[in-house]
Amino acid sequence: MSKMKGPGIFLAQFASEESPFNNLTNIAQWAAGLGYKGLQIPSWESSLIDLPLAAESQDYCDELIGTVAQHGLAITELSTHLQGQLVAVNPAYDDLFDGFAPAEVHGDNSARTAWAVQQLNYAAQASARLGLTTHATFSGALLWHTMYPWPQRPAGLVEEGFKELGRRWTPILDSFDEAGVDLCYEIHPGEDLHDGVTFERFLEVTGNHRRANILYDPSHFLLQHLDYLSFIDIYHERIKAFHVKDAEFNVSGRSGVYGGYQGWLERPGRFRSLGDGQIDFSGIFSRLAQYHYEGWAVLEWECALKHPEDGAAEGAPFIERHIIRTTDKAFDDFAGSGADDALNRKILGI
Repeated sequence: MSKMKGPGIFLAQFASEESPFNNLTNIAQWAAGLGYKGLQIPSWESSLIDLPLAAESQDYCDELIGTVAQHGLAITELSTHLQGQLVAVNPAYDDLFDGFAPAEVHGDNSARTAWAVQQLNYAAQASARLGLTTHATFSGALLWHTMYPWPQRPAGLVEEGFKELGRRWTPILDSFDEAGVDLCYEIHPGEDLHDGVTFERFLEVTGNHRRANILYDPSHFLLQHLDYLSFIDIYHERIKAFHVKDAEFNVSGRSGVYGGYQGWLERPGRFRSLGDGQIDFSGIFSRLAQYHYEGWAVLEWECALKHPEDGAAEGAPFIERHIIRTTDKAFDDFAGSGADDALNRKILGI
């Protein structure tokens, strides 16, 4: 039997002030009605979870578990994508990223970072109380503004940037280790961890920390023209979470992978609802089954065209039919001749 769990759904793109997306009870009922079995909860959405309270109160966490269980659901992971982004922000992006944090730390890079670190520590404790073993986040970025090497990067700049990233994240990883939870970084453009090489750099500066793992999202790899199937072959031991998200890259004579500052609808590379893009999900699910992936398959909807509720409705059956029920038999078992050391030696002529 397959050890992959699903389908799950990431609630970040759906939470709002409108019913049924305005609280955990309502959104759980909605998701269950579409066929989902798990919810990935964005920890910054106060209508869905009080993160500091979840960090300190087992009774509150038990209530959250009970709320989703009433609808036949489980919590797959908590997410701190927005807070994780703020663990490492180059000052060039201060104004843009202040919106991810409370007003009292706006304009103060150090205070905002300290707030983000505390949020991650809350998430480690809350995840443990909820009985979760994985957590989803972003790495943040100190180097992203130098991604394209023009002007030429000074010698040692990348190494120093990753040393600082490691210095900031290692204590957080230690907190997650104490909680027994894997911290899964979504490998994503805009983050210093945006491909395999940058993830390897991060492992090096964190001492190959056992809690430094990967949230695998193939859409970000397709848009970078990275081989997302080979990525699984290389990093499968570190892949502990999975966003099922489609994308397409339509080659153009006017714009390329950087998108020409265009909106998502006009870009050559854009995200799509499941089955509407170019990603080989049969190949992905086969690779993950081959390597005995035991985590959740979670829909993340970010389509530039389709309505989110339609994308969500189509997503559950799409994931369900792609999860592979793995076999415990070999197709040619019927022709087996059994185990016999003497026969084997005879066949070998020894």
